[in-house]
Amino acid sequence: MTRILLATPSATFRERFSYATGGAYFAVPLGALPINAAELFQHLDGAPLPDVVVLDSGDNPSPALSLSASISEDFPRIALVLVSELEEEIGLAALRAGVRDVLHPRADIQDIQLVLDRASAAVAPLQTFASPDAPRPEPFQTAGRVISVVSPKGGVGKTTVSTNLAVGLALAEPASTVIVDLDVQFGDVATALNLAPEYSLVDTVRGTAAQDTMALKTFLSLHDTGLYAICAPESPAVADTISGEEVGRLLTMLASQFRYVVVDTAPGLSEHTLASIDRTTDLILLTSMDVPGIRGMRKELDILGELGFGDLPSQVVLNMCDPRGGLSTKDVSVTIGRDVDLELPVSPQVLTSINQGIPLLQEPGKDPMTKKLLQLVGTFTAGADQAARRGKHVRSRGLSLARSR
Repeated sequence: MTRILLATPSATFRERFSYATGGAYFAVPLGALPINAAELFQHLDGAPLPDVVVLDSGDNPSPALSLSASISEDFPRIALVLVSELEEEIGLAALRAGVRDVLHPRADIQDIQLVLDRASAAVAPLQTFASPDAPRPEPFQTAGRVISVVSPKGGVGKTTVSTNLAVGLALAEPASTVIVDLDVQFGDVATALNLAPEYSLVDTVRGTAAQDTMALKTFLSLHDTGLYAICAPESPAVADTISGEEVGRLLTMLASQFRYVVVDTAPGLSEHTLASIDRTTDLILLTSMDVPGIRGMRKELDILGELGFGDLPSQVVLNMCDPRGGLSTKDVSVTIGRDVDLELPVSPQVLTSINQGIPLLQEPGKDPMTKKLLQLVGTFTAGADQAARRGKHVRSRGLSLARSR
C-alpha cells in the first residue's frame, strides 16, 4: 500500500483529499508548511517514511519549492506532488525541484486520484529496487555513443577538438548531441562555445537531475548550432565534490537521450576521466607532435591496456602537425606502437576561433584544419559531409531557439 503524507493550509482541500484517498494518508496539522524535511517527517510519529508527499504551496510557492528540493535531494525515492494555482507559471521550477506533478487546489476527486496513481506508479520501481531481497535490473544498455576525448597532458588542443567534433555532429544531425566538460576544475568548453551557462556540471549530478532525464534536460545549455552543453563549474573547490560515480551515472542518462555524448576530459587519467572511459563507446586519444606529448601518449596507452580498456574502439589523433618540427608521423607511430588515425595541421585559424568563441565547424571555411575536423566528424556519422552545407540553416534555427528561451 502506498504511504501518502499531506501538508496543506486548506481545510477544504484536505476534505476533498480525504474523499479521494478514502482517508488512507498521514496529515500535517493545518497551517504553514514545515521549513525542512525533518520538521515535516516528525509528524509521522515514528511511522515509516511516505512514498508520496503532497505539499500545498498556498499563495506563495517559494517555501514549497524549497522544501521539495530538499526532500528530493535527501530522499530521492519519495514522489513529490505540489498543489498550486500557478500550474503553468511554476512548472519548470517545480520540475527542477524534483516535483513529479502539479495539482490545482480546486481539482476534483478524480483528478486527485489520477495524480496520486501516477506518483505511486513512478515511485514503485524505486521502492522495489531499494528492497535488499529484490532482484537487480539488468545492466543498462546505452543507446547513444559516448565519445571521450583524452590526452596525457594539457595544451594539446583537446577542447578545440572536442567542441568542433560536438558542433559538427550537432550540425549533421540536429538535436543529437550533448557535450560534457569533465575538466571539472579548469574546463573551457563554455569559453570555446561563447556560452554563459546558467547551470553547470554540479547541477546535473545532484538532486532531481540525477534521478529524472526530463529534469536533467532543463539544466542543459543550448548553443547556437543546436548543440547541448554541460559546462564545468566556475569554482574548482565545488568541482572537487563531484565523484566518479556521479559522472558515470550522468553519462549513462545522457546516452539514453542523445545519439552522441562528447566528453572533454581533463589531462591525464583522473577519477572523472576513468569514469568517463568506463562508459565510453569511442575513444579519441589526442596528442601534440612533440616528444613529451608522444611519450605521454605511449604511457597512457600502456595504462589503459593494463586497466582493461585496450580493446576499446579508439582513434589516435595527432594535433599541431608540422614537418618542420623534426618529427614525422612514422616516428610517432613507432614510439606509441600503433598507427596515427588522423593528423591535424597547424592553422592560424584555430587561435582566431578560440579567441572569438566560435568553433571552426560552426562557420566552416576551406582551410585544411576545417577539412580535417570534418573528416573526424565523418568517422561517426555519414551525414558529416553535409554539415558545412547545412550549417547556415541550422545555426539560424539555433539562434531562434535561444531567443525564445
